[in-house]
Order: sequence, then C-alpha cells, then structure tokens
Amino acid sequence: MQRTPATTQTAIVSLDKPPPTRTVRIRRWLRRRRRYAALHLPRGLCYGLGTGLAGIGFYWLQHHL
Repeated sequence: MQRTPATTQTAIVSLDKPPPTRTVRIRRWLRRRRRYAALHLPRGLCYGLGTGLAGIGFYWLQHHL
C-alpha cells in the first residue's frame, strides 16, 4: 500500500529576507563595537587629561618665567 500526500501542491518557501533598516544596521554596528569602545574610553580620557595638564603647565611656565 502506497501513501499519498495530502496535497498535490508543493509548498514554496522564500528564504529572502527584507534588507535591514538603517537603525537596525546602526544598532548592530554599535553592539559589535561596544566592548572596544568601553576599553578605549579610559585610555582616551587619560590621554586627554595628560595633554590638558601638559598644556596648562606650559602655559603657566610661559607666563611666570
């Protein structure tokens, strides 16, 4: 005895997804780089503070010598 399918039509499955919107792409980009941003933030802060202190020190030296 052979088994017959319930329907004779084959199902059509589309694997195409709509392209992600700009906000979705930006969110994914930020999510992937969140760790690197967290690591570079203190480094950049230290560089900025050091440069600022050096600049203030030289400014003070120029006006007091």
